[in-house]
Amino acid sequence: MAQEKQDTGTLGKAVQLIDLVSRCDEPVRFTDLLKMTGQPRGSLHRQLRHLLAEGLLDQNKDGAFSPGLRLLAFASRAWARSSVRQLAERHMLALHEATGETVHLGMLRGTEIIYLDKLESKQAVRMHSQVGNTSPVYCTGIGKAALSCLSESELHSRLDQLMINKFTPHTLVDKSSLKRQLEAAKQEGCAFDLEEHQVGIRCVAAPIHVPDQDFLGGISVTAPAFRTDLEQLSLWAPAVKEAAQDIVADILSGLGPSR
Repeated sequence: MAQEKQDTGTLGKAVQLIDLVSRCDEPVRFTDLLKMTGQPRGSLHRQLRHLLAEGLLDQNKDGAFSPGLRLLAFASRAWARSSVRQLAERHMLALHEATGETVHLGMLRGTEIIYLDKLESKQAVRMHSQVGNTSPVYCTGIGKAALSCLSESELHSRLDQLMINKFTPHTLVDKSSLKRQLEAAKQEGCAFDLEEHQVGIRCVAAPIHVPDQDFLGGISVTAPAFRTDLEQLSLWAPAVKEAAQDIVADILSGLGPSR
């Protein structure tokens, strides 16, 4: 049991290290990782050496660390084999055709949304989001849509874990106000992001909740604020909700993308 706990702890620290390096926009130096992780110098050296040997991290000529190419292979295989992404694809295409704007598919993990797929807008101004990136739940449409499906106790637990940053002047930093938005999202079947995560970007999202498959996330239509007011988002909402419901139905029926 002691050995199992030690191994679990070591694996957890290695995953944390990969996550920290992957989130940084530029290669990270050892001294910075030392401060970020709080690990002993010797332990951090050993973990970095192992991760480099496995190709999970790379090191440049200045000694700074960046994500390794082997992670791309893992990500590619995971993305290709994602049954939810495959089942959602035709519904995303239909929504994209109907709106002409960016369509996202994401899933809830902890207090973040991981983007599983994206169809880029047909318009001149496009989004800079990427598949595999994460965003906070409290200021994104998919995040709020997913949270609206949680039980009261689970929602309370997630909200307790939130570290809220004010990304824009519109970001909700009051958890009571957020809970009121989530209650409205639960009643309406959709949630909105009104420039809360990124200035100039708005979206409408609907939840995709499949308890038997342990999947909770959502689908959204996102567009620049200058061509998208709340009325336009509300006009898109029925199509977004229908796409979410169709994805859930396909998952539950076990139908593949060839249907």
